[in-house]
Amino acid sequence: MADMTADQATFLLGIFIGTIKQESVATKNVIAAIPADKGDYKPDECSKCSLDLARHIAVAEARLTSIPIDGKFDPSGPSPIPENVKTPAELAAWYEQNTEDKLKKLKALTAEQLTKIVDFRGLIQLPAVMYLEFASNHSIHHRGQLSAYLRAMGSKVPAIYGESYDSAAAKKAAGG
Repeated sequence: MADMTADQATFLLGIFIGTIKQESVATKNVIAAIPADKGDYKPDECSKCSLDLARHIAVAEARLTSIPIDGKFDPSGPSPIPENVKTPAELAAWYEQNTEDKLKKLKALTAEQLTKIVDFRGLIQLPAVMYLEFASNHSIHHRGQLSAYLRAMGSKVPAIYGESYDSAAAKKAAGG
């Protein structure tokens, strides 16, 4: 992949931007579905609590989608989430706004920025554009974990890929 062309990188950017945009809606809805009083819920002692898992999703996606923009991966900086973002609703709103901002910046990148090889913790070296796929896959994985917490916390599971049981029941109850 080190010899990715400008055309390939630009093509992939279009695909990955569309994927991130689509997936971010479901991720925001899952984060927003965490009950405000259940941020400390975890299904097992070795699991992250629900709010920490949601914050991990948001922070990791923010950092990974910054790779093509910054031309590097820097996990050592402070959390991109402001300190005043405390509740699931606040986190969902921050995540939505951050994603919109990142997508605008990503659309403006040059082929040179997209094809630049970036090192990730000494483990992998990829063209910068490929970290967008990594960001999406990472978020989808952890969103699945978080969505599995929701019913146990007394919440409803929002639609992710088509209707969920809960969104279909709400639609039926509304007469739809």
